[in-house]
Parts: sequence; structure tokens; C-alpha cells
Amino acid sequence: MSTAPSKGTVVPETVPASSLPPDTPSYDVVVVGFGIAGGCAALEAARTGARVLLLERAAVHGGTSSMSGGHFYLGAGTAVQQATGHEDSVEDMYEYLVAVSKEPEKDKIRVYCEESVAHFDWLETLGFTFERSYYPEKAVIQPGTEGLMFTGNEKVWPFKDAARPAPRGHKVPVAGDTEGTKMVMDLLRDRCEEAGVEVRYETGASRLVVDDAADGAGSGPRVVGVAWKSFEQTGFVRAGGVVIAAGGFVMNPDMVAEHTPALAQNLFTLGSTYDDGLGIRLGQSVGAELKHMDEPFITAPVYPPSQLLTGIIVNQAGERFVAEDSYHSRTSQFVMEQPGSAAYLIVDSEHVEYPKFPLAPLIDGYETLEELESSLGLPSGAVAASLERYNDHAARGEDPDFHKGAEWLSPQGTGPWAVFDLRLGKAMYAGFTLGGMRVTVDGEVQRPDGSVVAGLYAAGACASNLAQDGKGYCSGTQLGEGSFFGRRAGRAAAGRSFSA
Repeated sequence: MSTAPSKGTVVPETVPASSLPPDTPSYDVVVVGFGIAGGCAALEAARTGARVLLLERAAVHGGTSSMSGGHFYLGAGTAVQQATGHEDSVEDMYEYLVAVSKEPEKDKIRVYCEESVAHFDWLETLGFTFERSYYPEKAVIQPGTEGLMFTGNEKVWPFKDAARPAPRGHKVPVAGDTEGTKMVMDLLRDRCEEAGVEVRYETGASRLVVDDAADGAGSGPRVVGVAWKSFEQTGFVRAGGVVIAAGGFVMNPDMVAEHTPALAQNLFTLGSTYDDGLGIRLGQSVGAELKHMDEPFITAPVYPPSQLLTGIIVNQAGERFVAEDSYHSRTSQFVMEQPGSAAYLIVDSEHVEYPKFPLAPLIDGYETLEELESSLGLPSGAVAASLERYNDHAARGEDPDFHKGAEWLSPQGTGPWAVFDLRLGKAMYAGFTLGGMRVTVDGEVQRPDGSVVAGLYAAGACASNLAQDGKGYCSGTQLGEGSFFGRRAGRAAAGRSFSA
């Protein structure tokens, strides 16, 4: 007996082009979604001379992009890297991203690295300047306007052995850790207006319009427009190319339950109202393959203060399982894989500092390790054994088990010991989705056999590019790849080759 799909997973039906009214308006390019990817796609398409329509379901531009802290992952020798004395190269950036990716798409990584400096320069032409300064501390995001910091696992084993580490998290010059990208999105809106992009707010694409004739390769129909809806009004537009940049699916409980149920467990979701996966389902309506849909970004950072990383993180068996100096989402992903998604950060009295806004709350302080183990229900002697091994090696500046960086190695032998709670349901974990449509380096949507859906492109959180899983994620990847591959998709949809 078949089961009907839940409402939130229904794939919209396509609209045959033959059914459109004769007076249906036509554009060279229609872009769906005005976040960083959609805005960059629309701007690049318009700058080629294309007539561009941008549809945005919200009343304002920005999407989830405007909610982010403002990191762009860029490298290979940007002006900020050079000004702050940090050497980087195309090859170092490339080797790192290949090493950290779950299933590296080397053509995308290669072009992203080779054109990273040019893309940095392009972003600044929007009307802002990355501050030529460096934030040296280990943090989730710079507290001030510093333009550069490490935002990934570049200095974490085994990646530090794969490529020379370099900081690549370029932050826009806005202090704080929220809405850092709003300024960029406002500038992008202004540049789109100057370029002649027509923007319709409170208007969303509801279905794709297809030409039933073969797309030239004989693989399927060509996308030639969209159906739209604005409150009770509906209509159609024809398009030479359609770019879907409509965000992820973290706000769609049905899709989350189907693809990445871990995001439904006691998590604070990071997304806007319209991150409901409709863009992805529009792609499915014409046969798009979906990739990495089961890989979420989930995190509850245990730093700052970075001093806490000198401690050890153990599971319910009282054993270490990850290098504590890992980027916070890498650590969190390893926690999710432990029995019961349970872990504890243990720091002694000589190294403990208390976060101003603890996402991993303090459980208590314990005078003895026996008391600690008993209170937490951990096996007797397990934490004591883990600490003894760790302390012996840390005193020599070594960590043969997980290769934590020497700067974070300090024996934790002076009681009392503080314990911070990393258990799912206790710590404040937040997350968003990473999976999306399979696309080429130019954003062409692909089917499972690798053929492209003619006339359809995708970029941003509804497409699968560099960001593939939480273990390999670097802060700034989504803004970086969204803007970069959005630009490529916009030019491709307008029928122009891309040149950074």
C-alpha cells in the first residue's frame, strides 16, 4: 500500500509552455530568491545586457544571507591576507578544500581557488572594503570589524599536514556576530537596481514552465519559465534561463524528517521563514538529482574563551573522541555520532574560564575525579585514565591520539574540575541544511545520469557545491560559494561565458 507524500515534500507539477497565454511576458533570465546567490546571479546576468526578473517571496531582499555573521571564505592571496602578512596560494587553498571535503568536486574547488582573489575584488566593487586587519584568537566570529581570521580546520590535524594553513575567513566591516551581511545585501540591492534588474517582492515561483520538446540532447524537457504567486494573484513569465536560489529546507519539518532528522532534535534552526525547500522541489519536478541532503550543519561552540580548548572532551564511556581544537561544527558532528549524542568538556581549575554566553552550560565543579564520574554516571576510573594519558603526553607537548595543536596542550591535573555539558538537549545546538541540487561548475542543474536540465540553473543553499557536511565546513563557505557560483549561474543563464 503506497503512502502519499507529506505536504511539505510534495513536488510541484510542471506547466507545459503550450498552455501559457499568448501575452505572457518574457525575460532573458528569471532568478528565484534574493539572497546572496540570487542577487549575485541577477546582477551578473543584467550586466551582460540581459533583461532580468528577480522574484522574492519576502517583502524585502536578503533572505537567510542577511542573518549571517558576514564571513566570506576566500583566499589564494587576497589583499587582506597580503596586508596582514599571511601567505596563501591557489594550491594551498585547493589542497585544503579537497582534503576537508566529503566528496570533493575538484573542478569546482579548482575554479573557486583560482578565481578567489578576483572574486574578493568583485565583492569590494559592490561598495565596501574588507578591513585590512587580522583577529588572532580562536572564536566563532570576530567581535569587532577585523577583516580576517581562521574559520575552519586549517590548523587541525590531518588537514594541517595536507596544506599550509592560512586564515581565509573574510568578515565584512560590521561589528558583532549577527546580521553582518545585511550591509552587503543592501549594496547588492543598489547595484541590481542600477543594472536594471526588475525585482518583485512578496512574489514566489510556484512551478516551472517546460517545453515538452526534447532539450536538444534528447534527455528531457527544457525549462522556459516559471509560474508565480503573490498573495491571491498568479501568473506566468517566460525565460531564456531560470536560476533557482531559494535557500535550503531547514524550516520544512517534513523535509527535515525525511532527509536529516538530526536537525529536528532539540535544535535552534538557523534560517528564514522561506527556507522551506521549495526551490529544491522545483528542481525535482524536472528530474534534478539531489546530493548530501542527509548532511546538516549542527553546532554548539564550546569557545570562546579559547582557553577551554586545553581541556578534554569525553563521551559517556569517559573516552576522548575528537581533537578539542577542531572547528566547532566538526567537534559537534563528532558529538552527534557518540552514543546518545552525549559528551562533556572537562577543564581543571588552572585553565577554566566561563563563557559570557555559554551554549554548552556548566554542569558543576568536582573536587575529585571519582566524584565527577559518579555524578555523571560515567564508568569508574574512565575519566581518570583518559586524563592521565592526556596529561602525560600534554606535558611533553604531544597528543598521539588526536594530534591536538601544541598551543592547546596543557595538563589538566589540578582539581576541582569543571564540566560543561555538550549533550544534545542540554547544550544549545543550532543548525541548518547543506544538501541541494546537483549542479555543474556553471550552475546547470543535473540529472542522476549527469545530463543537464536545459534552461535551469541553481546556486546558494539549494545547490550542492563546496559545503557538503558539518565536519568539513568552514565559516564563510556558504556566502563565499553562494556569491561566487551565483555569479557564474547568472552569466550562464544569460548565455554568457564567465570571466571573474
